[in-house]
Amino acid sequence: MLTTTLKGALAATMLMGSAFAGYAAGHAEYNIRATANSNENDEDYDGLVVFKNYVESASNGAISVELFIGTQLCSKGAECLQGVADGSIDVYVSTSGGASGIFPYVQVLDLPYLMADDRIAEDVMQGDFVRTMRKMALADSGDAIRLMTIGNTGGWRNFANTKRPIMEPSDMEGLKIRTVVADLPQELVRALGAAPTPIPWPELFTSFQTGVVEGSKNGITDIMNMKFPDAGLNYVTLDGHAYMGALWWMNNAKFLDMPEDMRRVVVDGFSQLQQATFASPKRKSIQAYEDFKAGGGQLYVPTPEQKAMFKDAAAPVYDWFKSNIKGGGEIFDALTSAVAEAEADIDAGRSMDLQ
Repeated sequence: MLTTTLKGALAATMLMGSAFAGYAAGHAEYNIRATANSNENDEDYDGLVVFKNYVESASNGAISVELFIGTQLCSKGAECLQGVADGSIDVYVSTSGGASGIFPYVQVLDLPYLMADDRIAEDVMQGDFVRTMRKMALADSGDAIRLMTIGNTGGWRNFANTKRPIMEPSDMEGLKIRTVVADLPQELVRALGAAPTPIPWPELFTSFQTGVVEGSKNGITDIMNMKFPDAGLNYVTLDGHAYMGALWWMNNAKFLDMPEDMRRVVVDGFSQLQQATFASPKRKSIQAYEDFKAGGGQLYVPTPEQKAMFKDAAAPVYDWFKSNIKGGGEIFDALTSAVAEAEADIDAGRSMDLQ
């Protein structure tokens, strides 16, 4: 399945500061090469810095972590995951879209309106749902690629457009909405009455300007970082239809070759990384929303009744996913069960806290 070969890796490294920065890779017993195809303004970078600092410190320098930020080691999901499989890359972070060509069921994170808010999503991403997905990915990669954790990269996806406020599904009718090439987001856009239009990310700004597309499914930090309001993207509906999950993969042999005490450090390091990526979008989105409004952008928050209308309109996508995606039924059941448990636990705790 993993047929894409990793091109020659460049030797340059970007070694970030930490409490044990003095430990070069040659002095540590174990070295982890981690890459993220992003930049230093991204939540993935924030998480990796926390991971590096924790792992090197908690292992007392027995583990060193090298960070490669950008496309030094690889540039696309399949290529990077091949690098993880063959061991030239130890840790890699992908979006669901970036991994869906190899593990199609990770698109379950793109299914709309299944998780209501951050409390629910963060509870789910720390439980057995992730372990189920890990087991599936290990089986499908011949025990080569291990899912370590799922963090966040950008908050929640919302519908944004250049034409008009979107308050309910009928307002989507006829809009050309940018999607990635994957089937699931295109099915969602169709279910809501709009026209899915796959456009490469680097071309999106110009596509808004020229009217090739009229809307997108993005988080507010991506919208502002890419200066999309300057291209006319001035309407954002805070429907929060999908949690922007970041899947953190590791070469399974590299992980299992470490003694148990070092594996514990790595597992705990990914927990620290996850918490950092949970927090980072919340902080960054505050300024992003303020900047969006200051530039004349309009935000709309759907009422509970309107949110229910969106969910009802999108419901056919659930059946499509379970019927058309290998492993779709299993992972859908795992997610919805985990959400139900999280909702019950959080509601019970909230009730006690209100007394």
